[in-house]
Amino acid sequence: MPSVRRQLAAVTAVLALSVTGGAVTSPAFADPREIKKEAMATGYGGAVSTVDPEASAAAIQVLRDGGNAADAAVAAAATLGVTEPYSAGLGGGGYFVFYDAKTGKVGTIDGRETAPATMPTDAFINPASGTLYTFPELVSSGVSVGVPGTPATWERALERWGTLDLGAALKPAIKVANRGFVVDETFRQQTNDNRARFEAFPATSSLFLPGGELPAVGSIFHNQDLAKTYRLLAKEGADAFYGGPLAAEIAATVQSPPKSDTTALPVPAGYLTTADLAAYRTLDQEPTHVEYRGYDVYGMAPSSSGGTTVGEALNILEPFNLREMTKPAALHHYLEASALAFADRAKYLGDPAFVDVPTEALTDPQFGKERACAIDPGTAATKPVPAGDVSEYDGVCPVAPSAAADEKDTENISTTNLTVADRWGNVVEYTLTIEQTGGSGIVVPGRGFLLNNELTDFSYTSTSPTDPNRIEPGKRPRSSMSPTIIVKDEKPFLALGSPGGSTIITTVLQTILNRVDLDMNILAALAAPRASQRNTANVTAEPGFITQYGDALAPYGHKLVPAGDAFTSAAEIGAATAIEFGPEKSMTAVAEPLRRGGGSAMVVKPSR
Repeated sequence: MPSVRRQLAAVTAVLALSVTGGAVTSPAFADPREIKKEAMATGYGGAVSTVDPEASAAAIQVLRDGGNAADAAVAAAATLGVTEPYSAGLGGGGYFVFYDAKTGKVGTIDGRETAPATMPTDAFINPASGTLYTFPELVSSGVSVGVPGTPATWERALERWGTLDLGAALKPAIKVANRGFVVDETFRQQTNDNRARFEAFPATSSLFLPGGELPAVGSIFHNQDLAKTYRLLAKEGADAFYGGPLAAEIAATVQSPPKSDTTALPVPAGYLTTADLAAYRTLDQEPTHVEYRGYDVYGMAPSSSGGTTVGEALNILEPFNLREMTKPAALHHYLEASALAFADRAKYLGDPAFVDVPTEALTDPQFGKERACAIDPGTAATKPVPAGDVSEYDGVCPVAPSAAADEKDTENISTTNLTVADRWGNVVEYTLTIEQTGGSGIVVPGRGFLLNNELTDFSYTSTSPTDPNRIEPGKRPRSSMSPTIIVKDEKPFLALGSPGGSTIITTVLQTILNRVDLDMNILAALAAPRASQRNTANVTAEPGFITQYGDALAPYGHKLVPAGDAFTSAAEIGAATAIEFGPEKSMTAVAEPLRRGGGSAMVVKPSR
């Protein structure tokens, strides 16, 4: 992580773009070294923001060639499968949110991974010892691999809203996989963070550690195996993934992980079968919806917890005039609202096909108003706070709390997010993942992509029938992915999302707070240092946030601790993307100036 001084200097340089109106366009690059990252682009005719310039360039090219936002989003996502293979790809899943300019409606696709049909509720227990696998053992295993939903999501999005078929949308990604992309510091560091895991699997080591060495920064990384797999899907559609030889290879890899003879990792076998792949279906769903300060905020409904938790937190904040508060006071309310919403997330959220999730109650403004009664304006509550009672509420204090839920957060910080808009006013917000940075660590031999470890998002230590997120066959694990589209006066105002495990929710929430309540421009709102309160004793925060607000928040009782985990060297929270919509069809795309090495914002036309 750069020093605070370097962070501030870089953010200041990026924020200057908001004054000069800097913009970026994207020609069809023949040499990947030509592509440069820019954190903001303002213009017309379509816009995109991703973590990677290759993916952004792919989306812009599709938009320039007449494709719409859905087409461009799939092209960008497939390209991220090449350039961000440790965060997303064919072996994972995600959530796709689409604003349809013709109808003014928001629709969503749940492309979350599912547990295999034969997976037992005690799958996380080592049968040899009768005790839980350690979490690192579980991550790098076949047990953790869920049935991937990404290929089906791409095809369904194109069927519902696109103008291209899957083959056409995959062309940019095939080109990048063939000609290669430039290895940056982030890619090398993530490879190094996973080196021991990757060395456990010959197919993974051969692809990502060629010759047993880390890829050099500035070198060109090729993935011909993935190009071949994409060509197969381009020719035969997603059916080639969910049936036939590829499906058989995926199932065999999960059931008998091809590990090295020398690895010390146990790599327990998983349960996924060809029947599970053949049975996989995406789900078309209605979005969640809340009103906040005159804005209509649409998010992802369960199996994601993102839409309900962001929505509930906004409803909790609605009664407070945050604009009239000092910034520390406003941040105190943000942290407390987040803790309350996370308490309810733990208590009630799971796959609605298996659990009666009270989505309507959790996003009801009356419930939020009642939960707001629990916020003391001068003192942080002792954490964890109890859940609210969704069975009886009227928006009047006091609140009768329900029992607190026991939750161990195992959702990893990896994942990727993209935002796309087209000339017609259609908007896509899409978050996709393979869970852990590097997923399960297992590459399907000869196919060029990593399998997810998404099933570790089920409750790690609980098999209780009352736990809404316990393992069950065919179930989708609870997710925090929070792709969000905000509408003002029946027109798109802002679309945003982020990676970051359970901090996705707080990243989206804090960015909305910064933009709507604290009057930051969208780049400043996204670049500002972050803190995440998920109903825990300590507040996870970036170093810049601790420096800026630690002393001011201490009197409220908030204890800030640096972000980071055992699997990565990063001390960052999220890596957001966003597009804000201005007058006369102008668009401002923004990406991270620093996090994950910076993102890539582009527009079709920098001026009319």
